[in-house]
Amino acid sequence: MKNLAFRWPSFAPYFQSSLRIVAAFLFIQPGMMILFGYPMPMPGGATLSLLSQMGIGGLLEVAGGALMLVGLFTRPVAFVLAGEMAVAYFQFHAPQGFWPVVNQGTPAVLFCFVWLYFSAVGAGPWSLDARRAP
Repeated sequence: MKNLAFRWPSFAPYFQSSLRIVAAFLFIQPGMMILFGYPMPMPGGATLSLLSQMGIGGLLEVAGGALMLVGLFTRPVAFVLAGEMAVAYFQFHAPQGFWPVVNQGTPAVLFCFVWLYFSAVGAGPWSLDARRAP
């Protein structure tokens, strides 16, 4: 047990990559719902124009989420996605109330800070960025 406690910090880069992969997988899903009605249709069966604000958000979520999933161009993509989530929160959720749990903005806040974290630290060892580094 002492050996595991000593080695535990050495796993940090792999947990970093794992967090990026899981967060990206979860992030892609709302974008797919917006763009493709998959894995479930939009409420009321609504469809959106790709050039609407929600359509552009869906494109960012699918394309940016896919880049985050494989860890390619992680820092700039994560920075853009953090900004998208900040806009989503303050434009759509915050007007509904102060507390994120009340205005249903918890995922937007959490994704904003997760992507901001990755914009600073990068993708981790399990990524295309790590494979293409000199």
